[in-house]
Amino acid sequence: MKVKKLISKVLAPAVILSLTLSGCGGSAGSTNGSGEGTVASSQQKSGNGVTEVSFWTLSTRQTAVEQLVSDFNAVHNDIKVKASFYDTDGLKDACKVAASSKTLPNMWFNWGGSLGGFYAENGLTYDLTDYAEANDWKNKFTQSSMDLCTLDGKLSGYPTSYNVLGVYYKKALFEQYGIEVPKTFEEFEQACATLKENGVTPISTAGLNGWHTMRFVELLIEHYAGAQKHDSMNTFDESYDNDAVVQALAKYKEFCDKGYFPDGFLTQDPNDTMLALATGKCAMDIQGQWYDGHFIQNGQNPDEYGVFAFPSGGSNRMSAFAEMTQFNAGNTPEQLEACMAFMDYYYSPESVEKFSEYYNLPLPTTDAKMPEGMPNVPVMLELSKNNGVFTITDQAFPTEVADVLFNAQDAIANGQMTPEEGAANIQNAIVAYQNK
Repeated sequence: MKVKKLISKVLAPAVILSLTLSGCGGSAGSTNGSGEGTVASSQQKSGNGVTEVSFWTLSTRQTAVEQLVSDFNAVHNDIKVKASFYDTDGLKDACKVAASSKTLPNMWFNWGGSLGGFYAENGLTYDLTDYAEANDWKNKFTQSSMDLCTLDGKLSGYPTSYNVLGVYYKKALFEQYGIEVPKTFEEFEQACATLKENGVTPISTAGLNGWHTMRFVELLIEHYAGAQKHDSMNTFDESYDNDAVVQALAKYKEFCDKGYFPDGFLTQDPNDTMLALATGKCAMDIQGQWYDGHFIQNGQNPDEYGVFAFPSGGSNRMSAFAEMTQFNAGNTPEQLEACMAFMDYYYSPESVEKFSEYYNLPLPTTDAKMPEGMPNVPVMLELSKNNGVFTITDQAFPTEVADVLFNAQDAIANGQMTPEEGAANIQNAIVAYQNK
């Protein structure tokens, strides 16, 4: 509960206000971690005096990271970084398996909330509190980003991004069918109906592993519950077994039955939702500001897309989450120094400028700048500043509760579970977690 309550408190409009954010500098100083983690034997210092460190990260960034690793290794005779790449769920699984066998890499990409909190709570991440003080991180990173990386009372990661999610839409389709950006939930429903009538699937989503479809379900919960109740449910201070959740899940089932999501979406890969948008098969996709970079990577023009906050009612809050690099608690001082040297190189202004489309910009640093050629990024950040944010559900929930929500989404879509049963199952999982 400590992780969820902290995230709920710091994910406020003030968080976005401090994101006038770009590159990283600073030197690495020696410090001691908790010493509770274990580094795999292949990650120790080699006999030739070179400190070898391993880095696990997302395959969507492989093009940039491979080149950055090569360039970094070429100019550092005493450090060798080896990177491994995984898709989103593959990385989550690999880290959990490595945690159980005490073979985590020296550093790995992770998210905030309960996902990163697992490693902090189990003594597997290096506590960077003293390191940050010694190296003046308060003048390097925004305070809000460090707060979001503080889990179980420890500064548990090197902040790398702060993300907000909105509804990306293809401008040409909206223009073709005379659709205005919806300002109310009723207008959003009418936009979906108009698109469907004209042979366009309204919302691109993919249900494999649950987290992408969850982005729409949580917005429905925000709509029916309202901001205050939604926050109370996400900190488990109020039951999820209530009318608002039942209404949200019933509306989700209605959207499924009306064909507002792609055929067979439950088994589709979330990494492929952009294709449907690019080809005009779908009109909207719930994504974060990284999507502008993805458009550029795939040879598309981000100017062809717009973004709006889902019209849930109230202030139309947007979901948000943090990303970071975590470090093995068993790192030696030399290994931590090597990891930090690479992180500072990875997130330097020069590296960001060279591979800007592979970063979630702007960076959570005190001197950051808005990225050029990514028109939807400043729009999203301004919207989130004005509207406020809530913690994305799979970071607000522990994994065992999020999995029950994901299973409920699938079962409800298939007609194998009622919305009432779904709400009750989620609350039962929360109670089981609290009693564990």
